Amino acid sequence: MIRLLKQLKEIKGTAALSMLFAILAQGGGLVLPLLMSDIINNGIMNGDVDYIKRMGIVMMAISALSVVISIFNSYFSSRTAALFSKNLRRTLFLKVETLSKGDIEKIGTPSLITRCTNDVRIVQDFVLQGLRMIISAPIMLVGGVIMTFVLNPRLALIIFALVPIIAVIAGAVIKTVIPMFRKRQKMLDGINRFIREKLSGIRVIRAFNKQEFEDAKFEDKNIDFSALTLKFNRIMSVLIPVCTVLLICGLELLVMLSAKNLDTLDPVTQRTELISAIGDLQAFITYMLMIIFSVVMAAAMFVIIPRARISALRICEVLDLEASITDPETAETADERKKGTVEFRNVSFAYENAAAPVLSDISFTAEKGKVTAIIGGTGSGKSSLIAMVPRFFDVTGGQVLFDGTDVRNYAQEDLRSRIGFVPQKACLFSGSVEDNLRFGDENATEEQMRKALDISCSSEFVDKLSDGLQSFVSQNANNLSGGQKQRLSIARALTRKAEVYIFDDSFSALDFATDAAVRANIRKNINATIIIVAQRIGTILDADKIVVLDQGKTVGIGKHEELMESCEQYRQIYISQMGGAE
Repeated sequence: MIRLLKQLKEIKGTAALSMLFAILAQGGGLVLPLLMSDIINNGIMNGDVDYIKRMGIVMMAISALSVVISIFNSYFSSRTAALFSKNLRRTLFLKVETLSKGDIEKIGTPSLITRCTNDVRIVQDFVLQGLRMIISAPIMLVGGVIMTFVLNPRLALIIFALVPIIAVIAGAVIKTVIPMFRKRQKMLDGINRFIREKLSGIRVIRAFNKQEFEDAKFEDKNIDFSALTLKFNRIMSVLIPVCTVLLICGLELLVMLSAKNLDTLDPVTQRTELISAIGDLQAFITYMLMIIFSVVMAAAMFVIIPRARISALRICEVLDLEASITDPETAETADERKKGTVEFRNVSFAYENAAAPVLSDISFTAEKGKVTAIIGGTGSGKSSLIAMVPRFFDVTGGQVLFDGTDVRNYAQEDLRSRIGFVPQKACLFSGSVEDNLRFGDENATEEQMRKALDISCSSEFVDKLSDGLQSFVSQNANNLSGGQKQRLSIARALTRKAEVYIFDDSFSALDFATDAAVRANIRKNINATIIIVAQRIGTILDADKIVVLDQGKTVGIGKHEELMESCEQYRQIYISQMGGAE
């Protein structure tokens, strides 16, 4: 919660102005009933028309000033809430960027989206209404109570008889709705997760004619969410009317008692006392109405506070999440004499709460100017292994060394700036082709980008696009084929002048001829450490070193010819894919 409150420090100026204008506006409202009472007691009782006019002008001026001040209050409260939510969203986004894949999975991507959008909006609404009501309601309530006691202490006791009743009702409602709202937000996470999954798999759903089946599943989730929301709203909708009815009943009781007192006064002999009593009664009723309005405002806050509290806790859960991968206090720099050597030394790795390790005792070295390939069956740990190099995960045993230094001793930004990484799933962003290439190097020249496109065999289709490098790439690159996306991903990595290039099964969508051409171009033009993860044995036949993994363990290291003689697993992969023929 402390980290959440820190966001208010950056906007304390506008928040202070909002509260100041709220105080001034309510101060004017407390003065007006007294002026009205004074007009009745002095102006009307004495028949002084000039006094009535002067005081009327004063009241109009105070009212006009209160309106202007209220406008400023609304402006600054809205500005404060908007700036607060902007800063909070930024802080959340920056926090999420520091988290590893394992950290994100602790909360879940759909839940993170809900927290960055829906929960932030709910907290924003609380800040907005809080700046308008948290200051105004107490001033109106306390000021109204004080003024009613000043005017008539006996009648003011009616208020104190109602306050405990209202407090008990509000407490019971809040105690009921807090668990409901927490459940509601979790259900919203589930709906977001469901929608995200179905939209990404829409082709599969259509291919198997499962639209009606998925529609029914969504309808069930939607009905459950709507039912809980309606139940929540029905309970909260009772609070304000009940509080209002109780206070109006108190006001009616007040009028009845005041009427009995007025009946005892003779309009002829006690004219002065009668007019004075009427003036005080008018002011008393006005203050009672102010108290009623302040209680209604407070009840409205009781509706907002439980929701904001749950959303704030969900946001703080993200802000307080400690990143499992952090930079060292004193970061080291790479040894300039080696420039890109990657060594896996007795590497072991296990996911959190996993029953067994994914990798066990892996040792080999990838050297500059050579191609090191990693192959193995599905689930053998290939992608997990190379994810250790840019520190997407940290080893749980052993070391990954970059130029002789443990990667955990580098700053993450420095380490990753030396690596060109091509993920298993081609991920491009909406924008132009050039925008995507500049992800590799934001200062890349057109010559660098053209060279990267040539090496990745992307020029042949990029040049055919209507605007070349400026051609639009849609979200998830849906306007490109799988092979085109993969080649652009390779080009993006090659745009960066890196010391190590990692290709995580990033040739799988290419035909054999294009695959061979891209790899030949990389060998010819790139003088760096090349690490290739592959499923197809044809992709790694000419590698300088092939590492064969099986169930997270190294079962063979060598060149193709050596492994064909010494490694049974490699030989079985070769026979299954190539039919046993060289």
